[in-house]
Amino acid sequence: MKKEIRKNSWQAWLLAARPKTLTGAAIPVICATALAVSDGQFRPVPAAVCLLFACLMQIAANLINDLFDFLKGSDRPDRLGPERACAQGWISVEAMRRGIVVVLVAACLCGLLLLSYGNALVLVGIGLACVIFAFLYTTLLSYCGFGDLLVLVFFGIVPVLGTYYVQTADVSREALLVAFVCGLLIDTLLILNNYRDRETDRRSGKRTLIALWGEKFGRYFYLAMGLVSWALCAGFLAEGKVWAFVLPTLYVPLHVWTWHRMVQIGSGKALNAILGETSRNMLLFALLLSAGLLLN
Repeated sequence: MKKEIRKNSWQAWLLAARPKTLTGAAIPVICATALAVSDGQFRPVPAAVCLLFACLMQIAANLINDLFDFLKGSDRPDRLGPERACAQGWISVEAMRRGIVVVLVAACLCGLLLLSYGNALVLVGIGLACVIFAFLYTTLLSYCGFGDLLVLVFFGIVPVLGTYYVQTADVSREALLVAFVCGLLIDTLLILNNYRDRETDRRSGKRTLIALWGEKFGRYFYLAMGLVSWALCAGFLAEGKVWAFVLPTLYVPLHVWTWHRMVQIGSGKALNAILGETSRNMLLFALLLSAGLLLN
């Protein structure tokens, strides 16, 4: 029998934070730091702060998404996504609002620790952009088909280049390549989430690409983004980093196998298991890429 979750308890907050999604926040920082190490410019303090900031911002975005989905769909329970803390009554609306403020303040205080590692105005601008993104993505832009582009920017370009910059005071071609690899890789998680929720999204008016273009598009979109993220690693060959291409190849059969299972399941809560597999595959890819960068 499933244990009942007490309202506003730590178990409720843990579920609302969606810890499985923190893989997506950690991957860009891990890969950017591996590149900094391979360039002989690793700085542990800013690397650790970047990781903490990224995780806090991911949690804040999850809480904002939870609250906004509930407020937007509270008059129509069928519009609510699965296992939302507010919708389930695990966390009250007022408590969720306070929680969002606390996490965002913690993230901003964390970000202030990075100001001595680069141009302060640039870093403040990046931090503000991340906060604005957390609100706009979950409340507006994800409803207009911009979700995948924003994942590329805020889970690829911004965290990778930001993490690399505070350690090296530079932005390189290789860092930009890592940024695109990470952004497209992490987008597979969003694609799968939108694939699972496509019918709910249609009813709620959330215009994701999959809600607009259908299940067949969604299944091949997921497959393609994983394969393209791997194929981009061929760019490291021009820099003599052979292992940064070879090792991530081990990700490909796992990605294809997970895609095959996704297509077999097709719809419903059973796809939550595929979310776990996708998160695992992404982390493996990041570790393989990082190892490949370090071996060259």
